[in-house]
Amino acid sequence: MKKYLFVDLDDTLFSSLPKCVGQEDLHAVAFLKDGSACSFTTAKQRAFLSMAGQSMTLIPTTARNSDAFGRVDLPFDDYKIINYGGVVLTPSGVPDQAWLETMREEMASSLGGLHRAISIIDEFSQRVGLAGRARLIEDYGIPFYVVVKDPDKVAERLALIEQDVLAPWIAAEGSEFYVHRNGNNLAVLPKALNKARAVEYVIGLLRNNYGQVLTMGMGDSRSDARFMAACDYAIVPSGTQLAALSLGML
Repeated sequence: MKKYLFVDLDDTLFSSLPKCVGQEDLHAVAFLKDGSACSFTTAKQRAFLSMAGQSMTLIPTTARNSDAFGRVDLPFDDYKIINYGGVVLTPSGVPDQAWLETMREEMASSLGGLHRAISIIDEFSQRVGLAGRARLIEDYGIPFYVVVKDPDKVAERLALIEQDVLAPWIAAEGSEFYVHRNGNNLAVLPKALNKARAVEYVIGLLRNNYGQVLTMGMGDSRSDARFMAACDYAIVPSGTQLAALSLGML
């Protein structure tokens, strides 16, 4: 039976340098547009990658768009899920057209709400003196979600935006959207866009090709829980948001 691991990338298989404090023997695996390293693997992460790669096929399941994913130096040679599930890349590296057209149609109906989210975030930020600005993330000509980061990496400022701006908006008029916040990253996404839908779609493709398959899901944040639940088994890295919300609660 073929075995597959659907795995998140950032803070799961590798982390930014500030999150690797105290770790030695770091290897750079993700890079900025200027070529400088921005994310690293620890010895334990590399040991896990080696172990997993020997017994199963890894399918990255990430929020990164095609540009950011292209700057990850790890060997993935099967399906890839990017843009929070908005794009499924085939083993040859091109978008699965059936999934892409489904997302193109569904995201088009969400564009007005995404622009509204940008407007209220930026208006609030300017009013209270926050430097971060919201931006629309697009890929393959499709607008997918809105993201805002704090330039000083003060997570409390993003919490303020979520609580004082986005929560009331979602309750009043943005019911078709949800917020993902983890560390210095806040995203506003249409409910139609989530990793779980894409994972279920790819599992269907794998079953059509190979019959019964064994699937595992691995991620660090609460937003990953849904796609992990779509798999047969779930793996949660220690010291992560999802570990605190699940194992830590016990």
